[in-house]
Amino acid sequence: MTQGKKKKRAANRSIMLAKKIIIKDGGTPQGIGSPSVYHAVIVIFLEFFAWGLLTAPTLVGLLSFLSAPLIGALSDVWGRKSFLLLTVFFTCAPIPLMKISPWWYFAVISVSGVFAVTFSVVFAYVADITQEHERSMAYGLVSATFAASLVTSPAIGAYLGRVYGDSLVVVLATAIALLDICFILVAVPESLPEKMRPASWGAPISWEQADPFASLKKVGQDSIVLLICITVFLSYLPEAGQYSSFFLYLRQIMKFSPESVAAFIAVLGILSIIAQTIVLSLLMRSIGNKNTILLGLGFQILQLAWYGFGSEPWMMWAAGAVAAMSSITFPAVSALVSRTADADQQGVVQGMITGIRGLCNGLGPALYGFIFYIFHVELKELPMTGTDLGTNTSPQHHFEQNSIIPGPPFLFGACSVLLALLVALFIPEHTNLSLRPSSWRKHCGSHSHPHSAQAPGEAKEPLLQDTNV
Repeated sequence: MTQGKKKKRAANRSIMLAKKIIIKDGGTPQGIGSPSVYHAVIVIFLEFFAWGLLTAPTLVGLLSFLSAPLIGALSDVWGRKSFLLLTVFFTCAPIPLMKISPWWYFAVISVSGVFAVTFSVVFAYVADITQEHERSMAYGLVSATFAASLVTSPAIGAYLGRVYGDSLVVVLATAIALLDICFILVAVPESLPEKMRPASWGAPISWEQADPFASLKKVGQDSIVLLICITVFLSYLPEAGQYSSFFLYLRQIMKFSPESVAAFIAVLGILSIIAQTIVLSLLMRSIGNKNTILLGLGFQILQLAWYGFGSEPWMMWAAGAVAAMSSITFPAVSALVSRTADADQQGVVQGMITGIRGLCNGLGPALYGFIFYIFHVELKELPMTGTDLGTNTSPQHHFEQNSIIPGPPFLFGACSVLLALLVALFIPEHTNLSLRPSSWRKHCGSHSHPHSAQAPGEAKEPLLQDTNV
């Protein structure tokens, strides 16, 4: 009996030691300065810059669809910093294995998708430290930083790989990933207030809090939650498919040279940064949150239709400028759900949105590939030299000359986004989101935000309610 007590005491000491790594005694945040948007921006930039050097996307899909709400919900209880560390570490863990052991690389990356949900934790982190009127600008800055990392890193990685070899690129990407982890440990302060977290990591967590399907079940219980989720799914599904094939489509069907593709990526990235910071902020102030989402979806429809019917390179450049404007949709949606959620539910609501995007990342490429296949558009990787781009003797190069629609998947994507636009019309501008089950309220009653107190019977009411009613 005494031995068992000693083991339990040792386990408790280990738990408290782990907590002290992230939070100092007395609840004082450990890090450099006060929690700020810039901490979140640096974390996102370093993580995706490391992967961008390798021009290899992280594995997402069904795993992140299931795990994102769970990780977000747990970050609402235990804090953001520990889950930032967890998601970044496991997302970047496969990078050094690319050269050490291909077998271990594929084994680790097959499960790392569970933790490829950094965006949900980062957006919850930002929500903790910003006011409602600042949130859309902050989300736009985070999304723009993500775009900036992908604009710069692939070109740098390709150049270093061509000059010095792939091993140097993997080493550099590993070093940047380690820098990101060290930055979280040393510089990032905890954003979730101490009063909203349990007294220790040993506090009991109910199954309703840890159930990865709990928040998914609630999607169909309220019409407004369902509308938001359907809008995100229908709008991001074609975007995910586009990412998987568009630049190869530019080279093979539109006859872009490798240099033109690189310039296209750079210009599109710069325009997206401007759209997600300056333009997004102006739109949110002038026309409101919901109308900004509708405008972004309208630009996305125009962009995809232009890609679908476009047959000349200049049309792709013009559509790319429109695509930059469509990038305002996701930060605007995130701002909408964040603005209407309680302070201690930011992680779970952002996890729902991130999870749906992860599902689209798994389904979108397969859908685009299938549509290309049934329309007999065969996309094959071309050599990275421009010497053979002027010859069009292979059969797959004749499709665009004999078809009214050079890019059928993009036209399908435009129809999907049109449906998303019609669904988004029914989303109220002002809503009140409540995803917390009754047992969660009982457990967290002493730690939750004062404004989140609810009557005992409220668990049966809709998750989202129009505050004007």
